[in-house]
Amino acid sequence: MRYREVIRMPLWLLALIYFFFLSFVLSVWAALGNSAALISFLVLSALVVLIAVRTRLMIQVSESELLVGRAHIDLKYIGEVTELDSQAMRKLRTRDADPMAFLGIRFWSSTGVKVEITDNRDETPYWLITSNKANQLAQALKD
Repeated sequence: MRYREVIRMPLWLLALIYFFFLSFVLSVWAALGNSAALISFLVLSALVVLIAVRTRLMIQVSESELLVGRAHIDLKYIGEVTELDSQAMRKLRTRDADPMAFLGIRFWSSTGVKVEITDNRDETPYWLITSNKANQLAQALKD
């Protein structure tokens, strides 16, 4: 394993979601009483945990392939790798985006890499991957 990173939702965002859920629980309590509020509290708390687990993005570079979430590609099909700062990443996610590109992005991570794909059978021109350690990811893909 040359490189491994997990992009997780920041705690401030999870807390914001949880506070919205708690306001819903408070509304349920006011309308329906204690038992309904307890049930909605438990269900929504489990939902916050599920959201935190399902939104993580695993990035791995092994000796033979790149894995981003459930997508993977052999390293022999990777061309130029470009590190992107927050401004370049923002432009490539929005105005300069190619609709055929693979996006392994999370909005709470502002930097990343652009990985050109050289496989003639694949219509995907590049992968755009968010990373908190873009320079280390780019270096692992270039080696």
